Amino acid sequence: MIGEQIGTVEAQSALYYSEPWGFESEHGFVNAVVRISTSFAPHRLLNATQRIERLLGKTVSHATKRQPLTPNSSLLTPNYFDRPIDIDILLYDDLTIDTPRLKVPHPLMQERPFVMEPLKQVLKEKEHPADAHL
Repeated sequence: MIGEQIGTVEAQSALYYSEPWGFESEHGFVNAVVRISTSFAPHRLLNATQRIERLLGKTVSHATKRQPLTPNSSLLTPNYFDRPIDIDILLYDDLTIDTPRLKVPHPLMQERPFVMEPLKQVLKEKEHPADAHL
């Protein structure tokens, strides 16, 4: 669907199987990364990926809920749930985006082997500003 609705899929990683991250579940996860070429601007891309998620069964009840870390805190802690699909935008060219709806590079990707391993498979050597850390 990404190739049909968003742009050209230039590379796709192998599937990477992992345990749930950030919560407990009896279900395992299947992860993959795709590199695409698109004319969509970042927020339009986000809208398109969220539309695909909905078409594949993701609902509001699957969404990550964020709650205050403490009663008077502005820091939010996520509560994750099982979901049929979750599409994240990890990188977008060399842009840094920090809006309430979209953060690029994805802020937690370096902490997640199930993201970094497939990401390494699809990145061109010069594409990521932190290549030394990959």
